[in-house]
Amino acid sequence: MSADTTVAATDRTPSMRSFLKSHVREYGMLLSLIAIMVFFEIMTNGTLLKPLNLTNLILQNSYIVIMALGMLLVIVAGHIDLSVGSVVGFVGALAAVLMVQYDMHFIPATAICLVVGAGMGAAQGYWVAYHKIPSFIVTLAGMLVFRGLCLALLAGQSIGPFPVEFQRLSSGFIPDVLPLAGVHLTSLLLSIAIPVVLVLLNVRSRLNQQRHAIDQEPLFVFVVKNVVMTAVVVYLGYLLSSYKGLPNVLIVMLALIALYTFVTTRTTIGRRIYALGGNEKAAKLSGINTERLTFLTFVNMGVLAALAGLIFAARLNTATPKAGITFELDVIAACFIGGASASGGVGRVTGAVIGAFVMGVMNNGMSILGVGIDWQQVIKGLVLLAAVFFDVYNKKKS
Repeated sequence: MSADTTVAATDRTPSMRSFLKSHVREYGMLLSLIAIMVFFEIMTNGTLLKPLNLTNLILQNSYIVIMALGMLLVIVAGHIDLSVGSVVGFVGALAAVLMVQYDMHFIPATAICLVVGAGMGAAQGYWVAYHKIPSFIVTLAGMLVFRGLCLALLAGQSIGPFPVEFQRLSSGFIPDVLPLAGVHLTSLLLSIAIPVVLVLLNVRSRLNQQRHAIDQEPLFVFVVKNVVMTAVVVYLGYLLSSYKGLPNVLIVMLALIALYTFVTTRTTIGRRIYALGGNEKAAKLSGINTERLTFLTFVNMGVLAALAGLIFAARLNTATPKAGITFELDVIAACFIGGASASGGVGRVTGAVIGAFVMGVMNNGMSILGVGIDWQQVIKGLVLLAAVFFDVYNKKKS
């Protein structure tokens, strides 16, 4: 083998132009999020990134991000779930009945709610997976059924307040084991440690790609991406640390993002879900149990919707009949804005998270600027349409 052939076999780094062209959606949405944050930071005279507002931004969008992780898998598998908002409302109502009316401890009550959420997802997944009823119809029915059950359980009334321990799920902050005047030192150290660990993992992954002659991003992009990521995370962590520190719900959210990123990129079941959404018949012929996989994606969605319902109820400190209304629209929009394909088989966890925060920052920024709810809906709808059009346009070009 000649030296030129050896170099060609080991150097799998594409040109900058070809790499950016193939990853335009991924990096485009991240740059869009940064641009939107800079725009509203300027327009609100620095209010957007004030520690208090930044904390509220995380609390307001945590349940949307959590549900977006489950919705992403459902969409990647080639389906949709319109019932998640009603699941949020019903689970919140169930939690209120158990904890407030029956005085049950919040830990077993939380476990029961998560199991009920899994059951609600399973009830819908069964019809979609094993009877081939379109998920749009099944989950539309589920949306109506679960909303009706929520109204019946609450008897049209709000129930609260929740125990203080349960409220900390959404409104609490991690303890500061290293107190220092003016800053939450534990949160600051975590904010530094997290990007350091991510950079080390990225370097390790890149070295493995080089060893196995796998395509990798250009070195310049790799370095810039990791430097910017580290700077942004440390800066945002510093802002949060100057207030009350990292919220408990942020830790839950980060743990779930890490888990689902690992599942979708490093596990067999993750690869099978993408295969299912890409071509169900081919996936079935290759030996994948497509029915069971579809069923499990809906069970997973039910659990995450239940968790979001608990977080939302803890944040409101009460269960209301209207809880969760239109949540499904924000969750689905977050996935599509983040790069998921309506035809299935395409989508990334990081993209769904970015999409959720695009919607969240827009909601928060427009509210600070005094934009009416009517125009907020118009603008969010146009952003969603533009994101889907961009996806379709890129597919036609390729």
